[in-house]
Amino acid sequence: MSIKQMTQVYWDTLVHPVLDNRPIYLVTTDCGLVQVTLPHESSLENVQAWVMKKVPNAFLMQEPAKVAPYKLQLQEYLDGKRKEFTFTLDFRGTPFQNSVWQALFNIPYGEMRSYAEIAESVGKPKAVRAVGTANGMNPIPIVVPCHRVIGKNNTLTGFRGGLQMKEELLHLEGVQSFKNKGHAKYRF
Repeated sequence: MSIKQMTQVYWDTLVHPVLDNRPIYLVTTDCGLVQVTLPHESSLENVQAWVMKKVPNAFLMQEPAKVAPYKLQLQEYLDGKRKEFTFTLDFRGTPFQNSVWQALFNIPYGEMRSYAEIAESVGKPKAVRAVGTANGMNPIPIVVPCHRVIGKNNTLTGFRGGLQMKEELLHLEGVQSFKNKGHAKYRF
C-alpha cells in the first residue's frame, strides 16, 4: 500500500485600509501563491473548502513565516509602493483558465485591457464569455489583476469584490480613464 504525499499549504491574513480593514487570506504552497481571498469572502472555512477542492492531499496550516514574502509585497502594493509582484504563482485551474490568468498577470500596472483583448491574447478571439468566466474565477485577485479588465466600451464591469473595490484598485494605480457606469453583472 502506498502512502500519498501530503502537499503543504500555508495561510495567513492581511488587513489593510484599502480593504476596509477587513482581513483577506493569502494561501501558498511550496510552488507559490495559490489563493488570495477578497474581504467579503474571507473566512477560514472558505479557504479550507477551496484548498480541499483544488490542492490534492493538502495539509493546510497557518504559517506566517511562509506567507510573509507574499504578504509584504501585497502590503507594498496596497500602500502604493509596489507596481510588480516578483514571487511565483501556483495556478490551479484548467489549461484555459491558467492561460487567461497568466494573460491577466501580464497586464502592466496602471493599464487596462478589455475581455476581447484578453481573448485575443490567449489565441481564442471568440471566447470572450469564457474569458469573462475565467476572470471571475481568478483565485489570486489583486495580484493577478482581474480588476484591470474592463468592458470593450471602457466601462467597469463585473468584479467579485464589487465595482467600488475595482474602482479603488484602479485609482490606486492612477487609472482614471474608465466609465464607472458599468454593471456589476455585465461581465464582458
